Amino acid sequence: MIMDEFLIRALLAGVGVAIIAGPLGCFIVWRRMAYFGDTMAHSALLGVALAVLMDVSITGAVFVVAALGALALIALQRRAPLSSDALLGILSHSTLALGIVIVAMMTWLRIDLMAFLFGDILAVSWADIILIYGGGAVVLGILAMIWRPLLAGTVSGELAAAEGLHPERARIIFMLLMAAVIAIAMKVVGILLITSLLIIPAATARRFARGPEMMAVLAATAGVVSVMAGLSGSLAFDTPSGPSIVCAAALIFLMSLIPTGLKRGPAHEGNMR
Repeated sequence: MIMDEFLIRALLAGVGVAIIAGPLGCFIVWRRMAYFGDTMAHSALLGVALAVLMDVSITGAVFVVAALGALALIALQRRAPLSSDALLGILSHSTLALGIVIVAMMTWLRIDLMAFLFGDILAVSWADIILIYGGGAVVLGILAMIWRPLLAGTVSGELAAAEGLHPERARIIFMLLMAAVIAIAMKVVGILLITSLLIIPAATARRFARGPEMMAVLAATAGVVSVMAGLSGSLAFDTPSGPSIVCAAALIFLMSLIPTGLKRGPAHEGNMR
């Protein structure tokens, strides 16, 4: 059976996002940054609202707002007396609410919030695909450059600093890479679901990986399988594509919990549990 062009575009877009999200998701799992990922994703709606209001690129505005949110969190963590969880909660909900308020105030425009919140992968264009693969190549290239200091800082920040690896700098760059991924992937699975695509495949891969690099590859593979299964289910049952992809990822994760004879590898040892 010959696939329609819009299905080919959707598949290419989903696979591209999964390949990008897999390796970054590993660090989110290792560093226990899931709530931080949610906060950055929620701030994306504020970026969308500002982009529409100022008539600028939505992808660019989402990246700028998410990046500023990450930098603001770092600054607040150093000065504010509140815990990181409290600061994340404040940033997450305030940026999401502010984005919704701005959208509601623009009564002269009709904005499909559902497409931004839950994605619309079937509507991606070839330009979107070029952005996903071009931007993804840049993201993965930079991640490869900071892989060693970022991994060392994940295990022990003090030891990494003592070895001159600059783990704090690597952490800031990683946060900016997350902002870029959220901006790139927003159209595929949406603002509210992008963190799921970052976390669930990585959590699935963790059970089988015997090292950090293997876990990154397995996470990307699990994400690709989730995209293919989710799109198939969406077409078969006429369900929303973004949530269907996340449901497929969750099902694969549950299947990974079935006891096997595989032993846990080094990626699960020490502080990377």
